[in-house]
Formats: sequence, structure tokens, C-alpha cells
Amino acid sequence: MGKLDGKTALVTGGGRGIGRGIALELAREGTDVAVNYRRDAAAADATVRDIQALGRQAVAVQADVGDWAQVEAMVARAVASLGGLDIAVANSGVASRYQTVAELDPKEWRRVTATDLDGAFFTAKAAIPHVVRRKGSVLFISSIGADMASAGGAPYHAAKAAVNVLTRVLAKEVASEGVRVNCIAPGLVRSDMGNKLIGFFGEGIVQTIPLGRAGEPADIGRAAVFLVSDDGAWITGKILRVDGGAYM
Repeated sequence: MGKLDGKTALVTGGGRGIGRGIALELAREGTDVAVNYRRDAAAADATVRDIQALGRQAVAVQADVGDWAQVEAMVARAVASLGGLDIAVANSGVASRYQTVAELDPKEWRRVTATDLDGAFFTAKAAIPHVVRRKGSVLFISSIGADMASAGGAPYHAAKAAVNVLTRVLAKEVASEGVRVNCIAPGLVRSDMGNKLIGFFGEGIVQTIPLGRAGEPADIGRAAVFLVSDDGAWITGKILRVDGGAYM
């Protein structure tokens, strides 16, 4: 038996990288999964097939999480396809281009925050009524960038810091309903975004991580399983930094 047998989940940005890692680990533990994607239908379909190969149901659901109407429709389709929603994972994110605050184009600020912050809010807002019915769990994905606050990354770091706060606010609002809300803040993970960072800074950046390696999407997926399963039954409103010790 899996830790999440009979559960259903929506994972935004679930076709690739960290989202795919989370979707697959949830499926390994018995969860049927709706895999959201914005543009890469082929990647989402591949993730769906891999989930089905694990014996679980899966469906790909297209939506831009920065658009409220699309998020409403995405959640409605996920609920209709899976028969309900126990777990909502707000994972979608885009990286910001390196620009100082003084140089930053306001359009770049909006491009990043629309996905990384608005997308998290919209996903939670649309999913909460369904999750409450199941006394389920909401999981946000932020970043240790919110703690590091590196120069040149204001839109991304500010959005992820806001997601951390959103986690705590929502956890307080729905705890009486039996719903838990937590957040994983990953460090450097070998995803599309992480690989670009490694390509830009070189493999030497990996050596700055105390445990000596970059994370894998499955590392984040296993942490997600812990937080949304009964193993984490007395945990809510927490930010779990899964980063190989990069931020201590």
C-alpha cells in the first residue's frame, strides 16, 4: 500500500522538472494526478504516460496559471477528471533575467510575478473549496532564493518570499477546516531552471552546496509526499528548505 492510496492531486507545472518529480512521487504512493502545463504538451503527456505506467490515473490540463479564468477552468477540469481534489500543488514558476532593481523593466517584473506569485494565489484560491471538502492539503513551491535574496533577481526572489508568507496566511485560515498548508523551498535542482544556472555559473556552483551535489526532482517529490501524507499530519504553515544545506 502507498501512503496516498486513493488520493487525487493537481500539480501545476507538472510536466517537467520539479513538478514532474512531485507528480511521479505522488503517483508512486497511490495518487491520481492532474498534470498542468502551459506550453509543453509533449512533456505533460509524457508525464501522464509515466504516471499511468505506475497504475494510476492521470490527465494533462493546459492553463496559464497567471490567468485567473484559465486557473478556474483548470481546477474544474481536474476535479471532473479525478472525481475530487485532495492535494493541490502550486509549483509553476519562471526565472527572472539578471537585472538590478534600477535597471529592471516593469514588464519583466510583471512577467515573473504573474506566474510565480499570482499563479500560486490563483491556484490556491480555486482549489481550496475542493480541498476543504476532502480535508486535504495545499503545497506551495517557493525557493531558497527568497532567503538568499541575491542581487539581480528581485522579481523571482520577491515573488517566492511572498509565496512563503501566503503559505502561513492560508494555513491559519483553513486549519479549522482540517486542511494543512505547507511550502517546500528547493535549492539548486537539476531541472530546466537549475541547469541554466549551472550552465551560467559553471559546475563550481554545485561545490558550494554542503552535501556536495545538486538536488534531483525526486528529492523534492519525496519531501512533497512527506508533507501531504499522514507522515506530516501535525505540520502546517511551515517552509521546508530542501537544499543540501545551502541555506543554514
